[in-house]
Amino acid sequence: MIIFREDQIELMIAHCKKELPNESCGLLAGNIKEDIKTIKQVYFLENIDHSPEHFSMDAKEQFKALSDIRKNSWQLIGNFHSHPSTPSRPSVEDIRLAFDPNLSYSILSLENIEQPVLNSFTIKGFAVEIDPLKVVE
Repeated sequence: MIIFREDQIELMIAHCKKELPNESCGLLAGNIKEDIKTIKQVYFLENIDHSPEHFSMDAKEQFKALSDIRKNSWQLIGNFHSHPSTPSRPSVEDIRLAFDPNLSYSILSLENIEQPVLNSFTIKGFAVEIDPLKVVE
């Protein structure tokens, strides 16, 4: 299970809408206890591809985020990106690029901009499993 706060999701939605028509991306950090991943910080990173179909994270921003994660004694839980016009599920490219089976890959769909959909997945090879997602205040 992955747990987000409402305000984190609201910030993610606002950031992803601001970056339209391109995909947005970032890192997720927090605590992991048994199978429960609690998000403490969402890091919004630049999509250096500036593309509505692809994303690549800025390396300097990644290192800065990882440094902050270590400083706060958190763990890297995973990453997120948006799908501006497709559903909240991993694309073939998302699956191909999911190198760490321990990370969560969250996808925010803006296919219906009035009703964004966030899902999270674990990806092991070509096996995709949905992470149960819980939103708290």
